[in-house]
Amino acid sequence: MSGNKAPRQKPCHHCKRRSASAPPGISTIHYEKSWLYRHCSSVQQGDRQAQKAGQLFSGLLAMNVVFLGSAFISSMIFNHEAITLADVWVLLSILKVLCVCWIIYYLLGTRRRLHAVVYRDAHAGPIWVRGSLLLFGSLSILLNVFQISYSAILIECKSGVDIVFPSIEIIFICAQAFFLWHHSKDCIQVQHNLTRCGLMLAIATNILLWLSAVTNDTMHMEIESQLREVEQRFTGKAPTSSCTCPNKTICKVFQKGYILLYPFNTEYCLICCSMLYVIWKNVGRRLSHPHIPHIKPNFRLQGVVFGPLLGAASVIIGICVFMIYQIQATGSVPNVQAFVMYYSYYIVLLPVMSVGAVIGTVIHALEKKELDTLKNPTRSLDVILLMGAALGQIGMCYFSIVAIVATNARDLLNSLILSYSVLLIFQNITQNVFIIDGLHRQPSSPDKVEEVKEERPHEGHGQRRVSVLELGQEIRKVSLSYIHNYSHLTWKRRVLREISFFLVLCNIILWVMPTFGAHPAFENGLEKSFYGYSTWFAIVNFGLPLSVFYRMHSVGGLVEIYATA
Repeated sequence: MSGNKAPRQKPCHHCKRRSASAPPGISTIHYEKSWLYRHCSSVQQGDRQAQKAGQLFSGLLAMNVVFLGSAFISSMIFNHEAITLADVWVLLSILKVLCVCWIIYYLLGTRRRLHAVVYRDAHAGPIWVRGSLLLFGSLSILLNVFQISYSAILIECKSGVDIVFPSIEIIFICAQAFFLWHHSKDCIQVQHNLTRCGLMLAIATNILLWLSAVTNDTMHMEIESQLREVEQRFTGKAPTSSCTCPNKTICKVFQKGYILLYPFNTEYCLICCSMLYVIWKNVGRRLSHPHIPHIKPNFRLQGVVFGPLLGAASVIIGICVFMIYQIQATGSVPNVQAFVMYYSYYIVLLPVMSVGAVIGTVIHALEKKELDTLKNPTRSLDVILLMGAALGQIGMCYFSIVAIVATNARDLLNSLILSYSVLLIFQNITQNVFIIDGLHRQPSSPDKVEEVKEERPHEGHGQRRVSVLELGQEIRKVSLSYIHNYSHLTWKRRVLREISFFLVLCNIILWVMPTFGAHPAFENGLEKSFYGYSTWFAIVNFGLPLSVFYRMHSVGGLVEIYATA
């Protein structure tokens, strides 16, 4: 019996490949074989086929959820008597509760399994993205608090859904922000299909929340009706609405806060979608070198002079223009000069930004660096987001151009709006080309610059007195070191850094102005009178959050180009 030993089976080709690709010490990991892997013959030929099948299945789930929610939202718009806003909120609340349940299961169940997270994507979830997530998430929570407080004051004419829906959304925002902050870099290796479906359900929910926020103008219409009620009281007419606010001051604070914080909620949904998509792409991903740390280029201000100066001047002027615009254009009677000043600022700044982006693209072509062809889901998503987010601003510009040309308006303000729209389209295109080209370039090798170092005399336990002469020598030493490093940069890298830093500051001020209340596209009255209030409201709420997201996302790409130049 001892001679009849069972023959040893040779390991299959896939097992050899898995053992070779696994990091040392964890080669005995038994990756799960899902239901699709066991029963579908099309996915039994390798991990790649199983991954594609899982992605397809979860993608179909998200597509059906989005179509169902879109059907509800569209029915509410076109037949608000059959499908009310409360019905849409009930559907979204169910989806949010399901997402929170899955997040809790992922944190307490999936991630605590053996060898669940062996790899972490160092490129995913950079600090500026997670910081933006926390910022916009906090402001979205504040928005829902304002909505709850406003509904509580008008509880006699509000339903319970107006309080329950924002309360559930606060829980959803907190759970999702915690999950994305701590686990945005995970490359989960267990329960692939369940994790993909949970992530796609969260993506679909955020898309529907964004779509609902874009198309829901009930609060804005309510504020407009209350303003008309105030006008009727002043003219002596009897008010037509029975729902009046008992405390005008508190209601006005909640209304202003709601309008100011409204774009941040849509920003939050877009950021969450992008981060969830990266995690979804990293499910089951096994990195080639998991133990090699990701070396990030240092962000130093050395080597730039003109970019910070011009950028700081643009920011200071932009802040002044923004403050004057907020004072003059948002009153009961908007001042036309405020719009002229606002659009003039853009008309001066946008061509300079476009020229800088074109010069940077030409320098990229002259450097002839090798392209970075490694698979990187984060970078691929960056390119998609840049191209997609730019469509929001470009679409609004084309709507403005059509309205101006169709009305045949030839006054100064309309001419400025037309020039502003054309220049903004050109600036978005040139900046996209510059950023995308720079992100696909290999980082420059560090300069071999000899730093000027001087040993300081050893200081005793007593405090050393610093004379004015020694202080002047220290300042001179720092200045010489800065000039020394600046002179050792090649002229191409020097110009790239100057342009990148200038564009970073310009995009910051162009992000600040529309984010904190400067919305001339909705306040000048031209497009609103041409397309109608509801239609132009939907267009602005679709394009404005995308344009704000584009500026914020451009800053991240430009900082990376600056650091790797």
